[in-house]
Order: sequence, then structure tokens, then C-alpha cells
Amino acid sequence: AASDQKDPAIWLYQNNARTPLFMLEGLARLYSGLHNKHRFEKLETRFKSIEDALGAIDYYDSFAKQFAADASIPATITKFAVNRSVEESARLNSLLVGKRWIGPNANRIGKINKKLAGADWLDEKDEMKAIELDYRKNIAKIDAFAKRFDAGFTELESQVHELRRKLRWLSIFPAALRGCIQLDETPSNDGNVAKYLTPEIVNSPFNKMPPPAECRYLLMFRKDYFLALSWMIAELGKLKDEGLRTVLLNEAGKKSPNDAGSEAAILTRATAISRTFFAEKNLDKLIIGVTKVKVTK
Repeated sequence: AASDQKDPAIWLYQNNARTPLFMLEGLARLYSGLHNKHRFEKLETRFKSIEDALGAIDYYDSFAKQFAADASIPATITKFAVNRSVEESARLNSLLVGKRWIGPNANRIGKINKKLAGADWLDEKDEMKAIELDYRKNIAKIDAFAKRFDAGFTELESQVHELRRKLRWLSIFPAALRGCIQLDETPSNDGNVAKYLTPEIVNSPFNKMPPPAECRYLLMFRKDYFLALSWMIAELGKLKDEGLRTVLLNEAGKKSPNDAGSEAAILTRATAISRTFFAEKNLDKLIIGVTKVKVTK
């Protein structure tokens, strides 16, 4: 559909193409750990290149709109953000044609489908058990990563943002797998988890699993701990946005003497919520395991 548009990049951005690209990137990341590692790593790189480009458009466009509504931000700063957004959309359009996603020589999607058709797919039961094992490995790696900064984060990008990226994949996989992962509604009765079950998190459509369709095996999660994970991702996201705002203002030439203090406050808040979240071992309580679907006549 984008190939028929005057500005494919902007059309993709305005039609939220970043969400399915996150899912495709997530699936490639997941399956590279299960089989055909090289094949899926290459696919992940291809999907990520477009998702990153859309993310750059979103970054500048979102702040341009935010700055335009803030009388304290000079018009030159807003214009800088608008111009950078335009530059990033042009870069994406070049990428889409150059890598043959669209255009007269487009063949990328056909080549991807051919690679997928030749992959060493597992049967459903073995695949779900492999996904469970991969989840447990990822959780162990995230626990170890967070423990490195238990004394306090000192850097936004490589520590706070990276932790959020690692956590985010755990929530992207279920949506991308289209119902193979489901939530057990049984209350945890865990006194520590109640603070994460805010109306914003509980009612978020992103925390509703796709229907299981014709799945014969499901990987079950405990709902309360999945919601706790979503809360953590959301809170780190808010802190990330605060930090990115300062980064963009600095890029546009509007440095502030309060920048160092603002970053220190973000790092302090991130340290506090991370330390509590991981001390409670919320991720370790997330997974129940693989179960066979009961067939009812």
C-alpha cells in the first residue's frame, strides 16, 4: 500500500507501521534462538532498519508537535525538529527503494517469504517448549543485567534505555505470536504486585492477548506479573522520554544549566523502581509453562 503513495515513508509512519515491524523484528529475534540462526538474524536486521527509520521520524515529529504547543520553546527549536523529521522521512524513502521493499525492482517481500518457506520449523509442541526455554534464558539475562546496576544507574542510553529494550521484547513476543501465549487470570495474592496494577495498565489494550485461534499448545503466563512487567516498561518509557527531550534540545542548540540535574533525577528514579522490581523477582514468577489445549466437543 505504501508503494502507491506520494510519500511512502510518511504513509507508513501515519499508519503505525512501526508496530507490526516491531513484531516482525521480535519474531526474527525469537526464532534466531530456536533454529536457522543466521537466516533469522539477517531478517531481524532488515526489519530493524525500517523500524529504526520510522522511530527516527517519530522522535523528531513527536517533539516538534510537543514543542509547537509549548510557548516557552523558541520557534527555531520547533523548526529544527520539523526539518529533522523531514530529513528522516527522505532517508526512509531512499532505504525502501534501495533495499527493494518498494519501487520498480521490488522483490524483498518475495525473497523473505522464500527464506521462511525453507526454514527448519519445529512441530507445535516442540516449538512452544523451545519458546518457553528461550523466555527463561532471556529473563535470566535481564536479571543479571539489572543486577549490574543495583547500586545505581549512571548512564541513560546504555543502561536505563537498554534495560527497557530488553524488557520490552518480553511483551512484544506474545502479541507477535498471535495467541500462542495466554494469561492465567488467577490472582497472585502477592502484596508486592498490587502497586503495579494501575487502571492505565490493567485497562491497556496492549495487555490483552490475541485469541489463541487454533493453537493446540499454549505458553501460560501469570497475568499479575505480566501486568507488572508492562508497568515497568511504561515507567522506564516515561523516563526515557524525559531524557530524550533534553537530548533533542541540546542537539538543537538549547542547552540548559539544569540538564545535569535533570539526568541525575531520571537516573535516581530509574534506579529506585528497577531495584524494587527486580528484588521482588517479578520476572521469575511470570512463566507457568506449556499446556495442551483441552478440546471440547
